[in-house]
Amino acid sequence: MLASGATSAALGAAYFLGVHSLAFFLAAQVASGVVQSAGWPCVVAVVGNWFGHASSRGTIMGVWNSHTSVGNIAGSVLAAAVLEFGWGWSFLVPAFVIAALGVVVLVFLIAHPMDAGLDIEEMEVEMNGGSGEEVELLGEDKKEDEDVLEVEAVEELPRAIGFLEAWRLPGVAPFAFCLFFSKLVAYTFLYWLPFYIRHNAVAGQFLSHKASGILSVVFDIGGVLGGISAGLLSDKIGARAVTSALFLFLSIPALILYRTYGSISMHHNIGLMFLAGYFVNGPYSLITTAVATDLGTQDAIKGNSRALATVSAIIDGTGSVGAALGPLLTGYISTRGWNNVFFMLIVSISLALVFLIRLAKDEIVSKISARH
Repeated sequence: MLASGATSAALGAAYFLGVHSLAFFLAAQVASGVVQSAGWPCVVAVVGNWFGHASSRGTIMGVWNSHTSVGNIAGSVLAAAVLEFGWGWSFLVPAFVIAALGVVVLVFLIAHPMDAGLDIEEMEVEMNGGSGEEVELLGEDKKEDEDVLEVEAVEELPRAIGFLEAWRLPGVAPFAFCLFFSKLVAYTFLYWLPFYIRHNAVAGQFLSHKASGILSVVFDIGGVLGGISAGLLSDKIGARAVTSALFLFLSIPALILYRTYGSISMHHNIGLMFLAGYFVNGPYSLITTAVATDLGTQDAIKGNSRALATVSAIIDGTGSVGAALGPLLTGYISTRGWNNVFFMLIVSISLALVFLIRLAKDEIVSKISARH
């Protein structure tokens, strides 16, 4: 978070220093992507350490993951609010916020219950203090016992799973490629929605840059409720792939409706944008949290908790490639009309759905078999 603040501040400083070098902006963006991408696998692993119950994992992580959309909302509003003072402030102010919160996390975050003295039965040593003589020897042998305990604890730590080994885990590859296309759509909206609103009249009127940025947060508000609903539903029916596939399928008509009728009035725009955000962000939220945690703690790796961050990194990293590709393609395709952009988004969602068909089918068959 501190490094993210530094890279964002560097971009903002370019405005005040009059830097116009393409190489500088490319380097700053790459550095920003590197430091920011390192955060998600870590936080998913931390939450997985504290909330490891699979039966309620979807709901808990769905609520927790709403912070991503809340952050998008806060970032959009904050950047839009200071834009009139110069675009550099739209980078500097968020940079200060994330750096300050990074200090808070560094000081207060407890990564594992064991760090707080909880759930450490496996590290306890039974001490039999039957006589006074044994009590005297206890102080003498205390350091030796602690050294033995440290060695045993280190030996009992599970081996970190390898990259290729994690890729071969059941379900990892299909969900990773599904997230590639799902995140492509979500991040296209994140980066291009304010621009789209600004250049497409709503009720016959074009909105300002500031109004467009503020209005675009409706998509993220829908995403908050969509992520929570997807997690709750997946816990209720016990089928993550089916839930993700359902949301992906319903997001297709939602996008068509928004493109076709979103410009009729402000009410239509807000309602249909909310609906699109609800269905688009639902599976994205579910896969990056509950699904990643399920796959990182599955029976195939015998509960190896050290695999969680690796699996989460693979899934989210694959999705991040799509997140980078979507906005890039949109820049070229939008010159040929926004209908082509929405066609690209619908094709991407359809491909994401294809990767889940087999997993969803297996879940349905499993549920039917369990009833007989």
